[in-house]
Amino acid sequence: MRSFTVKTRGFTDIVDITGEVLRLAAKEGWENGTLHLFVLGSTAAITTIENDPNLFEDLKEVLEEIAPYKKNWRHHQTWGDDNGAAHIRASLIGPSLSVPVVNGKLYLGTWQKIALIDFDTRPREREILITFSKEARL
Repeated sequence: MRSFTVKTRGFTDIVDITGEVLRLAAKEGWENGTLHLFVLGSTAAITTIENDPNLFEDLKEVLEEIAPYKKNWRHHQTWGDDNGAAHIRASLIGPSLSVPVVNGKLYLGTWQKIALIDFDTRPREREILITFSKEARL
C-alpha cells in the first residue's frame, strides 16, 4: 500500500491527481493489474472527469441543486457543524476508484483524468491510499 496527500480548499474543490498517480505507478514499476485509490474521510470523493474548468463548474451546479450547502441538514444537529451537504455529495460519488494498468500505463480515456473532490466546508489535507493488484496468470 502507498499513499500521498493533497491540500484542498473544500466547497467542491476538484483536484486533478492523475499526475501524482502516474508518478507513483512508474516509481513502483506496476505493469499489469488494477490500481485502486481510496480517499480517507466521509466528505471527499474520487472519480474520473475531463480536466475542463467549465465542466467542473457544471458539476458544481448540478451538485448544488441535488445537495445545497445552505440547506439546514439534520446532520448539522448531530455534531453542531455545517457540512451535511458535503457528506451527501461524497456519498453520491464515492470514496474510491479502480483503474486498469496495462503495460505500465493507466488505462484511461483520452480526456479522462482522476480527480479528488473535497466537499467539506473548509480547507483540508486529504490522504489518498493506493493499492495495486497484479494480473493473475493462469
